[in-house]
Amino acid sequence: MAQTLFDKVWERHVVSQQPGEPALLYVDLHLIHEVTSPQAFAGLRAAGRRLRRPDRTVATMDHDVPTDPRPFKILDEAAAEQLHALGENCRDFGVRLFDLDSEEQGIVHVIAPELGLTQPGMTIVCGDSHTSTHGAFGALAFGIGTSEVEHVFATQCLWQSKPQTLRLTVEGERRPGVSAKDIILHIIGTIGTAGATGSVIEYAGSAIRALSMEERMTVCNMSIEAGARAGMVAPDAVTLAYLRERRFAPRAGERDAEWLALASDASAQFDAERHFDAATIEPQVTWGTSPGMVAPVSGAVPDPRQMTDAAARAAAERALEYMGLRPGARFVDIAVDRVFIGSCTNARLSDLEGAAAIIRGRRVAPGVRAMVVPGSRSVRREAEARGLDEVFRQAGFEWREPGCSMCLGMNPDILQPGERCASTSNRNFEGRQGNLGRTHLVSPEMAAAAALAGHFTDVRQA
Repeated sequence: MAQTLFDKVWERHVVSQQPGEPALLYVDLHLIHEVTSPQAFAGLRAAGRRLRRPDRTVATMDHDVPTDPRPFKILDEAAAEQLHALGENCRDFGVRLFDLDSEEQGIVHVIAPELGLTQPGMTIVCGDSHTSTHGAFGALAFGIGTSEVEHVFATQCLWQSKPQTLRLTVEGERRPGVSAKDIILHIIGTIGTAGATGSVIEYAGSAIRALSMEERMTVCNMSIEAGARAGMVAPDAVTLAYLRERRFAPRAGERDAEWLALASDASAQFDAERHFDAATIEPQVTWGTSPGMVAPVSGAVPDPRQMTDAAARAAAERALEYMGLRPGARFVDIAVDRVFIGSCTNARLSDLEGAAAIIRGRRVAPGVRAMVVPGSRSVRREAEARGLDEVFRQAGFEWREPGCSMCLGMNPDILQPGERCASTSNRNFEGRQGNLGRTHLVSPEMAAAAALAGHFTDVRQA
């Protein structure tokens, strides 16, 4: 029987299942960080249990970490306590930890792929919703809650109901200035933030195959914003080339045939399908308080009065009030106070290279505070080796240390009330980047262009 990529990975990891019941899945890789692991470790201790597979568990420090030049003092007592607890727990339970002194520390969804820990055909979990990032390698990767973290600690397994499958096919060639971030924002804007609820997305088509691994990670990262359980891309030659010589990956060629065989069979059936034309996609910018509230930068803020759905109209009205925007305002007329280039969505080397190409030899607009936060120590070193740090510094950007930073308000990098930010992160919820902060999601290139102009601008004209 023909199988999808998801079916193949799922079936190979089912430990036990009774008809009509959830399946017990084996977990190949458990990624942890300081925020969602302390209670789970405490639960192990209280029950007198050991960690089932410390060799399948990897930790890093990222969410609470200040991105100021090191050495720094962590002033937030709760953050300091969480970081200390992670170090203590990893030491006591024998978990590999990339801490603040490690040359490989960084955002969990950045360092696992770059170290070769993420591999095709794996099941990967983490107490973080954007674990879907790792699906770019043909892995089944999804976020879990703290109680589930403890369950994986104790058993290396997890009870899961089998999701449905949704194939999103993007054909055609991207126009200049259109990034992977624009593709996924356009998809979310089209199908809605609940458009993939209960499903695992497989991204397919010529436009997806043309993406680099880092671009595929951006697309899969935001699958959760469409309501999906996970997002996946079938392994191909691009995947194999990326994994070659990675620290924890198998020797070159050792598993290539096995990984390539994971691709969906030609006659495999999906529960639902949607098709997109890459040539019609423009650079995107969100205008509201969910990733689905998005439009081409060449357009204007929508008018809720023209929305026929009552719930959508009410949500749009509330969003525009929070964002301080008026219907009909052109995006290119909206000024920004802050620019953030970073997060597990867009803090890899190619993201920084794309932004640097826009700003090289130019200056940030007066009154705009702009920062670049590499996704890992490795990304930071390579960027500095290529001189990107000087490009950003000379333009007036702050060049920061790795961490989740302004993606979420759990560290010192936050917006002040009313500040408007062009952000390369993945969520624009109310208060996500700081109390009463206003977040617009864009690509690294669009963020760079906004920093230079002081307002949103079409990167194709920057």
